[in-house]
Amino acid sequence: MTAITTRLDGPAVEREIAADMAKRAVPAVPVLLILAAVGWGFDGMASAAYAVAIVLVNLTLSAALLAWTARISLALMMGAALFGYLLRLGLVALAVIAVKDARWVELWPLGLGLIVTHLGLLLWELRYVSASLAFPGLKPRKD
Repeated sequence: MTAITTRLDGPAVEREIAADMAKRAVPAVPVLLILAAVGWGFDGMASAAYAVAIVLVNLTLSAALLAWTARISLALMMGAALFGYLLRLGLVALAVIAVKDARWVELWPLGLGLIVTHLGLLLWELRYVSASLAFPGLKPRKD
């Protein structure tokens, strides 16, 4: 078998990690929205909420794309990781450009929400991801 035909069988750890990140966003989102509301009012809160939605869709789309292509071939998955990033970056830019002139949009909380939510979720999730072949995906819980 070559890298072009080799595929991954087993659980879709990408989806598991994306779902875990979305679950971990739940307690942080109200804090972000309150901070945006304090600084920019209702429009700031709406902009920050839109940013969080963009981030969660972006991470979910990434996981779905990687999980789907991993079932086909590793080479396709590598291509999807690279070009999927560029595609998703373009989609994020389009989502911002589509609303940038809307009456309810405040650009600072929108931009800060995109950056803080992306980086915050990715860095927070590092604590829970296993870097072991024995436990791909999330680390096992110590119950």
